Amino acid sequence: MSSLSPLLRKAALTLLGWSVGLTLAFPILWTALVSFRSEADALGAPAAVLAAPFTLESYAAITAGTRFTAPFVNSVLIAGGATALALLVALPAAWALALFPGPRTKALLMTILGTRMMPAVGVLVPVYLLFRDLGLLDSRAGLIVVVMLTNLPVAIWMLYGHLREIPGEIFEAARMDGAGPGAELRHVIAPLAAPGIAATALLCLILGWNEAFWTLNLSAAKAAPLSAFIAAQASPEGLFHARLCAAAMLASLPVLGLGWIGQRALVRGLTFGAVK
Repeated sequence: MSSLSPLLRKAALTLLGWSVGLTLAFPILWTALVSFRSEADALGAPAAVLAAPFTLESYAAITAGTRFTAPFVNSVLIAGGATALALLVALPAAWALALFPGPRTKALLMTILGTRMMPAVGVLVPVYLLFRDLGLLDSRAGLIVVVMLTNLPVAIWMLYGHLREIPGEIFEAARMDGAGPGAELRHVIAPLAAPGIAATALLCLILGWNEAFWTLNLSAAKAAPLSAFIAAQASPEGLFHARLCAAAMLASLPVLGLGWIGQRALVRGLTFGAVK
């Protein structure tokens, strides 16, 4: 009986893991299935959707002309620009907090993280009015700034965890050789913290790509990214369910691919420094 117990435990854990995995993957799989159905078939019962014929008409409809290309380019520029700007600001900030800690460093870090937890809708009106007065409404530059600011606390915390693990003697040796702050950042921190920087960049890119609240409220036509394009499938003419699923799948493929390729670096970056 004792010999069966570990086998049963392993089988139960395996079954539980597969159940959780399939539960999490089911919405993606169903979205992919519906995207290959016609609008009439997509609104049917689940059994009818499964039995409906395969078609690419929804993909053809949303990719016709520049309907999909323009939002895709906007998403690339906004997510990429926000990620680059967040790293540019977060790396020096994390460097100062990790290598020159003070009595209020922990309080400052908690304050930075607390800004990420604040409901975005609470500051929507002042941000909207500020963007209107500055002429940044429906602009890529405005969305890059606001997406960068929403991801900046996460970037600072992740980079802080990585930089804190670098031995201080390395920096002391660099300073003894005459390295200034700029040289220290470029030639010491950047190479040693490269895995952490890469993981932080990947997470910020995914968060920026998936950002919907600010992009829906601060963009209209010119700077609308894929999140706004997906929401536009619910038009006054009705909800185009199959087209919505097709747009969601095309918008998800880049981040799904990035997440799959960089999953090890992302997990390592999120857990690095958690256990000493």
